[in-house]
Amino acid sequence: MLTDLTPSARAAIHAALGDAARVELVDLVAEGDRSPSELQTALEMKSNLLAHHLGVLERANIVRKRRSEADRRRTYWTLVPGTLEALLPRTVRTVPRVVFVCTHNSARSQLATALWSQNSTVPATSAGTDPARTIHPRALTAARRHALPLTPMTPRRLDEVRAPGDVLIAVCDNAHEQLSPNEQRLHWSVPDPARDDTDEAFDQAVDELSRRIARVAPTFQQPTDPSTK
Repeated sequence: MLTDLTPSARAAIHAALGDAARVELVDLVAEGDRSPSELQTALEMKSNLLAHHLGVLERANIVRKRRSEADRRRTYWTLVPGTLEALLPRTVRTVPRVVFVCTHNSARSQLATALWSQNSTVPATSAGTDPARTIHPRALTAARRHALPLTPMTPRRLDEVRAPGDVLIAVCDNAHEQLSPNEQRLHWSVPDPARDDTDEAFDQAVDELSRRIARVAPTFQQPTDPSTK
């Protein structure tokens, strides 16, 4: 947590944020994980300058990079949990529904939907880019351990679920990279717990999804007119 940091570490954070471009970078990464090319496009910034700013933020332990589980050549920048509790995203999005997307719609996306329902009144559902036949059994046991209101749902394909106005949140690298580059969405690089297939891996996925949802959910609201998209 920010209050647990030493004075010198806190000073380094303040110094790192003493540039408008770096504040914009933090705003983007706080909302969802971004590749260097996505950050470069969003800020219209040269690659060498972007690398400099990211390096400053990384040394201050504000952001860190993860390698994609899908395409190991890709990297994504993500916010270090807990470092910037006082700098949550403040832009409010008005959306009719959130759709969590992972590859098989059998674990992360379904757990995320259950967690979202505990944090927001904005409706949420889930889907997959290559749906499995059934939900992963460890997702169900993880939901019970964490007292999540997860109603088992047969995995569904994204094309069958999405509707105009939906905000997509890809909770895995593979789904993010399968979707069109022009697709408007948030990306959360949450490791696939099914790879390890242990209770610990599923608990870690729940913990990470919980942190991200707690950070982002307060910035989403429903339209005043339900018919408004």
